[in-house]
Amino acid sequence: MGRSSVGITLLGCGTVGGGVVNVLLKQRDLLKQRTGIDFVLKHVVVKSKEEYPPNAAELPMSLDANAAIDDDASDIIIELIGGAGVAFTFVERALKLGKPVVTANKALLAARGADLFKLAREKNTCIAFEASAGGGIPIIDVLQRGLVANRVDALLGIVNGTCNFILSQMSQKGWSYDQALKEAQAQGFAEANPTMDVSGRDSAQKLAILASLAFNVRIDEADIHLEGIDKLNAADIKFADELGYVVKLLAIAERAGIGDRVSGIEDAAKPDTRHPIPDAVSLRVHPTLVHKSDLLAQVSGSFNAISFFGHALGHALFYGRGAGRMPTASAVVSDVIGVALGTTLEQFRRLNVFFDQTPRATVQPFDGLRSRYYLRLTAKDQPGVLAQVTKVLGDQNISIASFVQHESAQGAGPVPLVLTTHDAREGAIQAALSQIDALDPITAPSVCLRIIDQPKEFAA
Repeated sequence: MGRSSVGITLLGCGTVGGGVVNVLLKQRDLLKQRTGIDFVLKHVVVKSKEEYPPNAAELPMSLDANAAIDDDASDIIIELIGGAGVAFTFVERALKLGKPVVTANKALLAARGADLFKLAREKNTCIAFEASAGGGIPIIDVLQRGLVANRVDALLGIVNGTCNFILSQMSQKGWSYDQALKEAQAQGFAEANPTMDVSGRDSAQKLAILASLAFNVRIDEADIHLEGIDKLNAADIKFADELGYVVKLLAIAERAGIGDRVSGIEDAAKPDTRHPIPDAVSLRVHPTLVHKSDLLAQVSGSFNAISFFGHALGHALFYGRGAGRMPTASAVVSDVIGVALGTTLEQFRRLNVFFDQTPRATVQPFDGLRSRYYLRLTAKDQPGVLAQVTKVLGDQNISIASFVQHESAQGAGPVPLVLTTHDAREGAIQAALSQIDALDPITAPSVCLRIIDQPKEFAA
């Protein structure tokens, strides 16, 4: 922008908005010292006086978003309202006026990102969105600049702190899902209605943004196979632990030709002459068994971690707080500085990585996925059950890697049979489970989870 003073309008002053106000006011002198720019908070807009923050008397509060956006003193608009409804209207208004927008709104970008980026380009302005995925982890900047020389082969990780907190409690304390969820809500990690998080949708929206940048294609939330943690049983956490694994909700994007699975990307830096890399991308969010020796398995609580596999760099892991008032505010203010310095606009003009410029992704059908699998069957404790199961699996060319059955008291009823498989196709696994669940000795629907293996560089 080339100005010594920049006016900021903040739309929404909830948890993150309050953190942004805190940084802009308390670190104002530091920011000016580092950038040469005085960042001046011109408007803090909320929907009603009931939403005023505790320090409202010290702030330039407003209930009129349109007037605040239109104000000539408003140079940068920060949108922290959330959702794709009224937030879209306000962002669109700002862009039509040629004003740059900073947003943390993953839902808005996942749903309307291409339209908004196109509008910004037409009006010679830009959108900055570091805080939309990864919280305080600067993963958007990393993908746009630091790793731009790499052909990305895979991007996967833990991108939802609520789910990771719940799974950590279930793994470390042996709690049920309901117990862990209540604790997450009590500590402020989960909303009163946690559906967006525990269903996996929050992770899918973030993956749509990250994968679009990483693979230079346009990805919609609907392109991503989605399974949440809300149906996860504590018994599967326990059995996974016995097998040497931890269950994590992973968001995974990979080139379908890299061994067709995440556990085959450990040599991603080497050319794979057997599997030429096609345009198809495999996209999924689901509970996943991660080996305890994998760094991702060691990410606990509300922290996030994102693994990156590039042809030149190889493997890198980005770790930090994926949500929360101050970590997310850190990312928002970083974007504000980039916009004010003009670096964000220059990147926006010259980099061909944004959603309005890239082609639609060719998405690998989920039933074509290759993976290892964890299966838990519930069966009558009688002879011949395993033989029936292995025959069904064998007919689908599925090979068993391990088998666990705990002893039960005679006549105690159904028992769990836990199997892991070697590489198999998703379609074959689902066909086999349909047949297995129809067997007379099987008394309940079978459980199927996918397994990834740690990259070789972290193997013991």
